[in-house]
This record gives sequence, C-alpha cells and structure tokens, in this order.
Amino acid sequence: MYSVRAARKALTQAKRRLFDGYGASMSSIAGAEKAALSRFEPEETVNDRYAAMDERLAIVRRRLNRPLTYSEKVVYGHLDDPEGQEIERGVSYLKLRPDRVAMQDATAQMAVLQFISSGLPKTAVPSTIHCDHLIEGTTAPQDDRHGGYGGQADLDHAKHNNKEVYDFLSSAGSKYGIGFWKPGSGIIHQIVLENYAFPGGMMIGTDSHTPNAGGLGMCAVGVGGADAVDVMAGLPWELKAPKVIGVRLTGKLHKWSSPKDVICKVAGILTVKGGTGSIVEYFGPGVENLSCTGMGTICNMGAEIGATTSMFPYNQRMGDYLRATGRDKIASVADSFAESLRADEGAEYDQIIEINLSELEPQINGPFTPDLAHGLSEFGDAVKTHHWPSKVSAGLIGSCTNSSYEDMTRAASVARQALAAGIKAKVPFAITPGSEQIRATIQRDGLIEVFEKVGGTVLANACGPCIGQWKRTEVQKGEANSIVTSFNRNFAARNDANPATHAFVTSPEIVTAMAIAGDLTFNPEKDTLVGADGREIMLNPPEGEELPAKGYDPGEETYQAPGGATEVVVSEDSQRLQLLQPFSPWDGKDLDDAMILIKTKGKCTTDHISMAGPWLKYRGHLDNISNNMLIGALNAENDKVNSVKNQISGEYGAVPDVARAYKAAGKPWVVIGDENYGEGSSREHAALEPRHLGGRAVIVKSFARIHETNLKKQGMLPLTFADPADYDKVGPFDTISIKGLTTLSPGKQLTVVGTRPDGSTYEFKVNQTFNENQITWFKHGSALNAMGAANKQPQNVARPTYASAVWQEIEFAQFARLMHTGTEEGRCCAGDSIRLKGLVFHGYHGVLPEENTLGQKFLVDATMYTNLRNAGNSDNLHDTIDYAKTYSMIKNIVEGKPHNLIESVAERIAQDILQESDMVESVRIRVEKPHVAVPGVVDSLGIEIYRQRQ
Repeated sequence: MYSVRAARKALTQAKRRLFDGYGASMSSIAGAEKAALSRFEPEETVNDRYAAMDERLAIVRRRLNRPLTYSEKVVYGHLDDPEGQEIERGVSYLKLRPDRVAMQDATAQMAVLQFISSGLPKTAVPSTIHCDHLIEGTTAPQDDRHGGYGGQADLDHAKHNNKEVYDFLSSAGSKYGIGFWKPGSGIIHQIVLENYAFPGGMMIGTDSHTPNAGGLGMCAVGVGGADAVDVMAGLPWELKAPKVIGVRLTGKLHKWSSPKDVICKVAGILTVKGGTGSIVEYFGPGVENLSCTGMGTICNMGAEIGATTSMFPYNQRMGDYLRATGRDKIASVADSFAESLRADEGAEYDQIIEINLSELEPQINGPFTPDLAHGLSEFGDAVKTHHWPSKVSAGLIGSCTNSSYEDMTRAASVARQALAAGIKAKVPFAITPGSEQIRATIQRDGLIEVFEKVGGTVLANACGPCIGQWKRTEVQKGEANSIVTSFNRNFAARNDANPATHAFVTSPEIVTAMAIAGDLTFNPEKDTLVGADGREIMLNPPEGEELPAKGYDPGEETYQAPGGATEVVVSEDSQRLQLLQPFSPWDGKDLDDAMILIKTKGKCTTDHISMAGPWLKYRGHLDNISNNMLIGALNAENDKVNSVKNQISGEYGAVPDVARAYKAAGKPWVVIGDENYGEGSSREHAALEPRHLGGRAVIVKSFARIHETNLKKQGMLPLTFADPADYDKVGPFDTISIKGLTTLSPGKQLTVVGTRPDGSTYEFKVNQTFNENQITWFKHGSALNAMGAANKQPQNVARPTYASAVWQEIEFAQFARLMHTGTEEGRCCAGDSIRLKGLVFHGYHGVLPEENTLGQKFLVDATMYTNLRNAGNSDNLHDTIDYAKTYSMIKNIVEGKPHNLIESVAERIAQDILQESDMVESVRIRVEKPHVAVPGVVDSLGIEIYRQRQ
C-alpha cells in the first residue's frame, strides 16, 4: 500500500518517464488552446487525444526500449492496454481504440443493420455516414433523366431512386448518434480529409481507400462493416500488428510528374499483394516537396498494394492545409506535438524503398491490374507490343484519389492550352469533383467553365465511374476499347461492367492530355498536337495551385447532425433493405463431405465475388444482393464465368443458383481459390453472401487482408494451402472434409481430406490465422453473435429496468442511500450506471481480509467521469467516507482541467482526501483503464481509499 508520500514519488517518477526518451511530453501541448476534434464535435478535443497518445507511448517506450517509426507511434498510441498488450510486428494481434468511424452509403447499410441488431442505443465513438456510392454517372442524354445527363441530373435521379435507402440511413444516423452527409456532399475520403482527419489520429472506414487520410498524418484503415460495428459499440478494434515498409523520398517532382506517379511506381515495385500486413510509411527530404492533398493521393492508392494503410509524417504542408480548411487550432496543437508526429531518429523499417522524385517520370498502370506500371517514355511501345486498343475511348478525372484543387488546376492548365490552340477533347471527358467544397471552389474560380469548353462533362460529387456507377452507352459490352482515368483501381469490368475495357490509371493531367489527343501512345513530353490552324503545338508541363488563393468555397451545406429521429423503419416487403437474422453457430463437429461450389482461377477480387455497379442498390438486402455472388469469378473447370455444375442435378447453372440449391438440400459447400483472393474493396458482402448461401470455408493460396478478416467475422473458415501446389490436387467435382475443427487453436494446422468422384481420396494441410477471440466468432457463428452473447445478462441477476433519463439529474444526497438500499425496481447490479450531474458512477465494493480494510475505488478520467463499481452490498459502506465531501472535492478539482494534468490532479485529490477525512488511513493512486466503455475515455486514474474498520 502506498502512502501519500509514496504516491507522490510514484507520480513524479511517472512524469519523468514521460519527459525522458523520444517524442514530445505532455507539457508541449499543456498550454495549447483547445482544438475541437471537428466543427461537428466541439465537445471532443484533439488535445485529449494527444495526451492519451503520449501516456500510452510512455509505457510502450519503456517496454520496447527502441526508436519508433511514425506509424508505430500512432498505432501503439491507440492501444487499449499498452501495459499488457503483446507487441511484435507481424505477429501480435493488437487491440486498438480508434478515434472515429466513417462509412460510405453502400457499406453503411449493412453496418447500420448490424449495429441495430446489437441493441445499443448510441455509437460510442464519433461516426459518420457518407452518401457517395449510389449515384450513377452519365455523359450523354438519358431518357430516365428527361433527356439530361451529368452532375445535377444524375444527383436528382439518385435521390429519387434511392430515397428508401437515404431515408433509412438518415433516420438511423439521427437516432444512433451518427453524422449524415447527404447525397451530393462528396466522396467519403475527401469529406474526411476536409473535416475530420488530423495528424496522429486513428480511424477506420468501411471502404478500402480510407487510407486517404494518411495524407494528413492519420492512421486510417479500411475495414468491413463488422469491424465498424465493434468500434461503434465501444469495443476495441483488433488488428494484426503491422510490419512497416519505409519509402524514402528524395528530390522534387518536375514537369509532368505528380504525386500519383509515386504510388503508381510503388505499386509496380511491390505488386498488388506486396504491402499485405504492412503499413507503408513515407519519409525523407522529398516529403517536404509534396502537397498535403498529393500525399493523400499516394496514401489512397496504397490500398492497391494490399497495405494496411499508408502514412506521411506531419509537416508544414499539412499545417497549411488544416488552416486552409478552417482548422487553425488543430494545426497549432499539432505543431506543439510535432515531435511525436514523426519517426524517431534511428527507427527501423522491415523494408525500405528509395525513390528519387527528380528522376521519376509519369507512370501509367494497367490494364486490368493497378500494379502493371509503365513509365510514360516506354508506354507507347508497350501498347503496340501487347496490341492494346490504342484509341482512347474515354478520359475520366477526379474520384477520391485525384480530385483536389491542385489536381483540378493542373488538369485545367492542360485544357486551357488546348483551347488556346482551338482544339477540344476527342473523346468523352468526365470530371468528378471530390466534394461540394471542391465543386463550388472550382466553379467560382472558372475551372468548370474550362472543362466544359474543352468538351468535358462535370459529374456529381460522388464516386461514379470509379466504382462502376457509370451508365455508359457509347460502347457495347464485349467491345474492346481503352480508357484512361485518374482513379485507383482498374480490374476487368470495374468501371463500366465491360470486361473488354482496358482501363489505365495515371494522373489527371496525363488523362487530360490523352483525352485531347485521343491516343494512348501520345506522350505529351515529346509529341505534338495539331491546332485548329493546322500548326503543331507542344503542351507545356502543367501548372497548378496547391491551395486556392481565395480560400475554399464551402458551397451548399449538406451535413445533417444526429438527433431527432426516434424510429428507424424497414419495410418487410422492401427490395432494398432487409433486417438481419443471426447466422447459425458452429455445430461442434468437423466439416464433412462439403461440395466444391467453384474452383476459381486467377485473379478473384471482391468485384468478382460481389460486383458493384447495378448491384449497389441491393447492398442493404442480403438475400437480393447474394444473387451476384461470385458471378464474375472464372471457373477453373470450364474457363467460364457464372457457370458451375450442380452436382446434385448434373446441370450447369449460375453460381448463386447452385449455391442456393446446395443450401436447400442441406449440403455445405466451399470455395477453392488462387493467390490474393479477395483483393480490392473492403466490401463485407463478399463474405456475407457466401455465409448466407450456405458456404462454410474458402481455401486459397493467399488472402487479401480485409477479406480474410471479413470472412472470419461472418463465421466462415478462411484457410490457405500449406503447400500452394495442393491447389492442383483439388478437382471441381470433389467433396471436401475439414478435420481438426474440434481442437481449433491459434496456429494449429487443419487437415483437408478430398474425395474424388471415383471414391479415391487425398489429403493435405491448410493453415489458419485465427486467434482466440476469432475462434470465439467462429464458434458462435459470427462476430456479431459473439458480441450478443457477451452482452447477455446472467440469468440469475435481477436487473432494474429504469430509463436512464430518470437519473440524469439525481441529487448526490440520494446517492449513498441508493447505492445502499437499491431502487424500487431492484438493487443496483454490476455494470449499472447512474449519470450524476456530469459524473457517472459504477458501483464497486471489496474487502481485503489480510489487512482488515474496506476498499473504495474512484476512477477519474479526461471527460470528468467518476466510476464506482458494484456498490450496495455493505451495510456500513455509506458510513466509511463522507461521500458528499469526496464528491465535491473531485468535482471541483477535475472540472475544466485538461487531461494532461491528470496525474497532478490525482495527487491533489489524494492530499485533500487525507486532510478532509480523519477516517481515511491511506490512499493508493495508479493510472489504469476504465472498467466500462465510455465515449471519449481512454485512460483513468485509480484512487483507492482505505480505512481501518471501527
């Protein structure tokens, strides 16, 4: 037991630990003005986030005793339990506490439906929904838009067609405390960058390109909806400790080179799976020569190399962007905390890539995969060698990857040169603003006029063609053609549902130049164009403005704050929305005689497993969207898509139809796959659909990170061949048994026994990456089921059913009696809480026999909560301490104090308690985790007060 003197000494030593070693101390932000997390969440501050991060890192530094990379600082600075957490790159499963959750409307539907199923009243962390995926883009007159096309016509059409979904998301957001960005507001990642991202923060988003926020120094990770539900429910988020790939940048971009070329080059080096399990962290002097939005572009497309996320350290360019977007206070606090927002000197990376920006030429990646990189100087020859269609059929710029003001001004500078020569784009040219703020700003500054004069169509502030929301009418399906885009992904049929479209990814300025030239082999660095007067002209390198000189024009207000709605209605006969039913739990047995639904061949992305485009409208209806399951996957048996043999009937049919037939017959089935199965989007529908239609396992050579996790979350078995050559053993008409499930444990291999149609058998080993928590998901049938089971109350505990609103302003004088006597509805039980004028109490009572004392614990945290646990069982509990006096002391000392003063506050409390109460013998103080999940609470200060029994 500590005396006050001992407690003071321990606190002093703890403070010294925070000041020593690497990184900033809490004193560096102690004097900084409070900076709200965002203009929509004024009650939560970045200051508190930094203080909590610093406290955790003090513990981690003591344990690891080595320099940290920047990404490690942010990740480990969000650990749920920095003291007890195992930390080993590439091995440990970390439990983390993200600062926020963001969801786009297509994935939000299922995430919100799952959150509703959890039965929780509000989200535990700041969360938002962004309506960007359901708006279909057009570049030619459409009958269903009354002859109109483009931005406003497309937006009006979407609002009408998707009204049921928008109303559902709007009302759910209002009821459950989720901010709602209306259709037309912009793309989720641009909105996050403009409003929510901050250096050193951590967020998860239900979209694979969430890492875009890494351009502002945030650790932003794309996840499935089930992960989002966990965090919104107040649970820690689980992530395998990432390795760290360092990319050292030197030099400075010049001429036609742009930030997009950096990530295109990295993709060519690492390939689509080279970043799996790693964070890509950029550093070096070249970083200072990139704009904040340019860094966002690089982080955004980092998803295409399978990286967990990508990050840049905080620098002045980020500070400039924060100030330009109205977040001056955040920039100032980040300046004060800057030492903790970059890598330590001597930090080690698992791999280092060197790129000299001064030598980097423009890159063009594709077709059909984003890692097939070509330098501009060699691209023309590659087009001819591979016989790709050389005529450009469309050019598209914008998207979440490249729609910044800088991107738009650089593309417009190319377009202006063409207009000056009297020429326009030779092909359809589409421009997608990333947000309403970008649209309004480029309209004010005349850029939209330039694009329209050169022949462009400005689309709605939405994802549009980048995700397949493109109603393309000038090219027939199956017709070979080439398009150039500034998007991030270019899988077959990704943009226009035409598998014969060759999509090439590059920068907006190169896209603009090629749309004007109309030819893939056009190299603007050396080739010429013919002007209207017949003279040849050469385009000058593009020029752009990093930030608008007149500031950003916010445009139309499109945000809806939470609050107001009390009911969320889902019609039973809806074809767009469907309430979820729990999946069946594991039956406790090995899997025997499962059918092979399909053995896929080659690339099988989430687009192949669950297509977007016209299917997006069913994202909230699991049964309907399951009709697209694996319809894009190539069947190894017959080299056809969406054609598999029904082994019951002997007839060939669509993949979903055969799966439904197996399910109806009670026959479990599995999928066999190739390398990097499930790469691409974070969409969890690619895991939900197989589970819904009776799938039990997916056995492949390797998985993409997000998809593997999504399968686990839904109770599926994601397994990998211990020997990839065993893929060839499996025949399309074999049956599969999986042995060892009854003894499933982390790292333990399972055995697959295959039976051929002739009765002969074979077997091989498969690996699995389940940890103990994930095994619980599997046994319960899904992570959501497991969460529900954990939240169930013990049957022998009678809990009161009072409404929390009754207790909002309860007088403290009644508290001791309430804790002692209980309520009319029943005695207070463990886990109950009563809001007491800004403080939350959770009961706790315990006797320490060896010292014959009565212990009472107070937890004081950054948001001024006091927690007590499980009181009400001791007849003399309320006589032990003068509760009113103790409450008053804690309230007066803590209210209004910043989180970074928590230790000195604790010392003051300890002194005052001893001075004010003759009955208290000693006080023990320690920093610990809160015993209950409270929004905004990261660490608590434990104060145990002891007295001898009379």
